[in-house]
Amino acid sequence: MKPYRGLAIIFGFYTLGEFTSSSLNLPIPGSVLGMLYLLGALLGGVVKLEWVEDEAELFVRNMSVMFVPPGVGIVTYVGLLKSQAIPVFGALVISFLITILVTAKTVELMRREKE
Repeated sequence: MKPYRGLAIIFGFYTLGEFTSSSLNLPIPGSVLGMLYLLGALLGGVVKLEWVEDEAELFVRNMSVMFVPPGVGIVTYVGLLKSQAIPVFGALVISFLITILVTAKTVELMRREKE
């Protein structure tokens, strides 16, 4: 029964996020909202980590399967990507740099808190 509980919790938060996103017409994907809801529930103690840990690890181990549809989409729209190569490349470089900076600052803050 334990795996079913974990999956029910994860998919329940996913469904809640999707419902929130679609009903409020938010520009944030429902899956992201669901993860934020789950994070809040974990931090708030409503959901215990042990309840979802094994199932979450299963999803992470099999994450490569989740990249197949975007890969097919890239192949399908390769002509459009070629025509928009400069803006796409620029967005990739800028988002990469922002991610590196935010990650570095987060690690720096977390290390300060431990000292």
